[in-house]
Amino acid sequence: MSGFGGSRGQKPLSFLNGGTTGLSSIIEADARQIATMARETFEKEGPLLVVASGWDTISVASSIKRLAPHNVFVVQIQHPRRNLNRFDLVVTPQHDYYSLTPSGQQEIPQFLKQWITPREPPSRNVVLTVGALHQADSVALRVAAARWHDEMAPLPKPLLIVNIGGPTRHVKYGTDLAKQLTAKLQNVLASCGSVRISFSRRTPLKVSSVISKEIGHHPKVYIWDGEEPNPHMGHLAWADAFVITADSVSMLSEACGTGKPVYVIGSERCKWKFSAFHKVLRERGVVREFTGKEDSNLWSRALDEEASKEIIYGGSED
Repeated sequence: MSGFGGSRGQKPLSFLNGGTTGLSSIIEADARQIATMARETFEKEGPLLVVASGWDTISVASSIKRLAPHNVFVVQIQHPRRNLNRFDLVVTPQHDYYSLTPSGQQEIPQFLKQWITPREPPSRNVVLTVGALHQADSVALRVAAARWHDEMAPLPKPLLIVNIGGPTRHVKYGTDLAKQLTAKLQNVLASCGSVRISFSRRTPLKVSSVISKEIGHHPKVYIWDGEEPNPHMGHLAWADAFVITADSVSMLSEACGTGKPVYVIGSERCKWKFSAFHKVLRERGVVREFTGKEDSNLWSRALDEEASKEIIYGGSED
């Protein structure tokens, strides 16, 4: 199996994941080289499974399919916006189709409608998920629980994990949300045994500074300093509950997939498809708004098991 992914400014990399086709020798995702390999190994091993993730991989993945159409099965994770027939399978969150809903159509100015994608309902080769795909499945969480046992197990319970992202074009906030968050956290500290806070690479300094100044001195609070090792997987494994800013689909998807209580702050600021994403989470009962009035009983109130599975494995709206 070939898998590769990338982000803006980085060349997508290929890597071997349990296969026997020698893809580990390919340093960069070369479409011609992968297509040639697929043709050479087809008779013995069958179609080569190519999994591509992210915008930067779309051109490479589609080129592989064009060069070896009968020798590969190409899965594109994240909506490629147009010409979905270039791939055998597309996996994408259902809110990517928000532009086709009545609410979405009302939000699009008439002169922009020809530029907004997708413009057609999902075809048969599209698999819709509720949130973003991620690696925090039950196996990964068990591994993380063992790895972080010595640091996390002694912490007083309940353990509240606070994950803070950063403002985006469709979810705008600044120090105002930081002050709102810290005030609500101070209200619930008495019901928590421990609070661990993590900032992302997108968190503005002015936001992290307010939070650190207002609550970082409290003996129950630990703020990760950004140095390795990153405790994120350990937090997912050992948390009793989460508070997460509304901007990150990935962080919310991971936390909801654990089946533990997830509280969101800032969802009222979401616009466009992000508001649709939060609406689905609320309707399925997998998130609640963080009010600052929660107590120890709420921290321990787990999600419905089936609703949690929907976030992990995806599914269309009822």
